Amino acid sequence: MTNASIQAVWRLFAGLFLVLALRQFYVQVVAAPQIAARPYNPRLRLLEAYRGRILAADGSVLAQTVGGKRTYPMGPALAQTVGYLSSRYGAAGLEAAFDNALQPADTNGDPAAQLAQIGAAFAGRQAVSHGADVVTTLDPAIETALASELGDHARGAGVVLDARSGAVLAIASVPTFDPNDFDRIFPTLRDDPSSPLLNRAIDGLYPPGSTWKIFTASAALDSGTVAMDATFDDPGYFQIGDYVVHDNEGEATGTQDLTGAFALSSNVDFAQIALKVGADQWEAYARRWGIGDSFDFQLPAERDRMPGTNELYPGILAQLAFGQASLLVPPLRVALLGATIAGNGSEPRPFIVREVVGAGGTTTTAPATLAQPISAETAENVKKMMVAVVERGTGTPAALPNVTVAGKTGTATNPGVAHSWFVCFAPADAPRIVVAVIVENGGYGADVAAPIARSVMRVALGRVKS
Repeated sequence: MTNASIQAVWRLFAGLFLVLALRQFYVQVVAAPQIAARPYNPRLRLLEAYRGRILAADGSVLAQTVGGKRTYPMGPALAQTVGYLSSRYGAAGLEAAFDNALQPADTNGDPAAQLAQIGAAFAGRQAVSHGADVVTTLDPAIETALASELGDHARGAGVVLDARSGAVLAIASVPTFDPNDFDRIFPTLRDDPSSPLLNRAIDGLYPPGSTWKIFTASAALDSGTVAMDATFDDPGYFQIGDYVVHDNEGEATGTQDLTGAFALSSNVDFAQIALKVGADQWEAYARRWGIGDSFDFQLPAERDRMPGTNELYPGILAQLAFGQASLLVPPLRVALLGATIAGNGSEPRPFIVREVVGAGGTTTTAPATLAQPISAETAENVKKMMVAVVERGTGTPAALPNVTVAGKTGTATNPGVAHSWFVCFAPADAPRIVVAVIVENGGYGADVAAPIARSVMRVALGRVKS
């Protein structure tokens, strides 16, 4: 072998050694914290006994480790939201989002610190510090009511907010599963076409149907395009080029002012209103509401989908007026529509974790605002229209005795039977609670979603006092 050949072989081996060294450096130094923090890291199984708890607002336990096993006392009611922790399949929900806080203190995902704690615990030299407790805003009684009402249906979701702060009081998604038996049932859950692992309340995307008339009315009033005393004529259809807008099941509302058109949920009237608003103002108000933006929520949530600027020709704009075309939103967005009207035009930032309490102190979540998309005057006028929906319009099944409820029905067209929607808040004069409900393929919003919202609202008002 010539000197040149020997040098070539040497350079090859030197290059391979350098690649291996760089890879080892990356794994042990650069990527080590992320690798160590992965929920399916076997080391973490040994530390589970010292993992912090997840608690409801009243201190009741939503997740804790008992006898070396992670347990979930509310079971299926909060499965997607509280989530699961599995050494085989990873973590989800709050278990994943707050994993670093829940892990035993002083490890912070650092592999050396984790090994030191494990070694010290096994050697009996010192006790392992417990992870922090994650305290949520969830109310078990409201959660039980929401999960129970939705449990009568095959697929659906709901969100209950504190109207004054944006705190999530309850959140549910069906179908669901029992996280206490997660490892055994995961293969079945994964292959289930009804997607029980999906948190429909924040990750499901749906056409909002006529609940979106809250947005349309707000944009029209706030921009000065339409006044409260404006009148509209609905003969049952409205033609835009080759496209014809119809009301639900061939209804015709006749001549109505804006409140009447809203209360009776006239698609024909609202299609005309959207065309008056125009594509430019429509997009401007979508930006003001943050449609398509992050919710800045403490759990991952799907963003809204709305047609792009080049798609907003008249036929599409008319359909957007009543929540159709290619508009898709999660139930959390519909809840925030209601919360913004309840909050005098201020859109709250939703949050589900109130505080994290650990050995190093307490970190608290302060209520905050996402946007101020409309004026207080506009919000007050839309509130009056939402009250009319429940008092004399499509939402009368949501009425409660001795409480003024403001609401809006939605019947969202999609392949198959329409989705049933309802969003409401109460008491209308001093809102405390916002409820948004969807039942997939449930049909008319007043028939299915509104009664669910009424039942949940009754429980929530009894729990959250002024």
